[in-house]
Amino acid sequence: MTLLNFLQSDPTAFIILSLVLGLIVGSFLNVVIYRLPVMMEKEWQTQCKELLEIKSEQVKDEKKFNLSTPASRCPHCGHAIRIYENIPVLSYLFLGGKCSSCKTPISIRYPIIELVSGILTAVIAWHFGYGWAALAAMFLTWSLIALTMIDYDHQLLPDNITLPFLWLGLALSLFNIFTDTYASIIGAIAGYLALWLVFHGFKLVTGKEGMGYGDFKLLAMLGAWMGWQMLPAIILMSSVVGVVVGVSLILFKNHNKDHPIPFGPYLAIAGWICLIWGDTLNELYLGII
Repeated sequence: MTLLNFLQSDPTAFIILSLVLGLIVGSFLNVVIYRLPVMMEKEWQTQCKELLEIKSEQVKDEKKFNLSTPASRCPHCGHAIRIYENIPVLSYLFLGGKCSSCKTPISIRYPIIELVSGILTAVIAWHFGYGWAALAAMFLTWSLIALTMIDYDHQLLPDNITLPFLWLGLALSLFNIFTDTYASIIGAIAGYLALWLVFHGFKLVTGKEGMGYGDFKLLAMLGAWMGWQMLPAIILMSSVVGVVVGVSLILFKNHNKDHPIPFGPYLAIAGWICLIWGDTLNELYLGII
C-alpha cells in the first residue's frame, strides 16, 4: 500500500499528517510575513530611483534579500538559526522562548502562527477529507494567514498573494471543486465592486478613505473561490467583527480613532469560516431574514 492510498483509507492519519504539514508551513509563513513587505519596499525604492533617474551607488553593495536568502538569524546578535532550533513550536519550547546565543526573548507570535497554521490545516483535512479540495483549501488557508499578519503589521495586502490566488480560484471553478465557473466569475466581480462602492461612497461623504484597494482584491479573491453566494455572509461577518474590535480598541486601549484599523484580517477570518461552514451560515442567515 502506497502512502497516498494509506492516507486515503485512514482519515486520522491524514489529519495528523496535515497537522504536521501545517506546522512546517507555518514556520515558512513567518518568513513570508516578515520578508515579503521588506522585499516589496526594496522593489518600490528601486522603481522610484529608475523613474527619477537617480543613480544609486549602493546598488552593487546591496545584499541579496528574498524568501530564502539570507539564512535566518537572530536580529539582535546575528546568531545563525540552526536546523534543530527551527523546529515548529518545539524549538521555541526547548529554547525557553529565548535565543540560544544572546538569550534575547523570541516573540511568542512565531510559535502561535505555526500552531494556528497547523490546527487550521488539520481542520481542513477533517472537513474535506482526502482529495483535491483539501489540498486547495490548505493553500488558501496558508495565504489567508500570511495576508492577515502582513495587513496587521503593515496595513498592506500584497498583490503577490491576492492576485495569484484570485486566478487560482477562477481556475478551480473549472472543475467545480468549491463552486461553478459562473458563480466564481460573478463572485470575483461582485466582491471587488462591493467594497469599491463602499470605499467611494464613504470617501464622498466623509472625504476620507475607509479602506485600501487591497481589501477589494481580497474579497474578489474570496468570491472567486467560493462564489457570489458567500459574499453576503463574508461581508456581514467581517463588518460586525471589525466594528466590535474597533470600538473595543478605542474604548479600552486608548486607540487613536484617526489611526486606521486594517480590515483585511476580518475579511480573511470571515472568508475562512465561510469556506468551512458557509452553507450552514447562509441557511441560518436566510432563515432569520
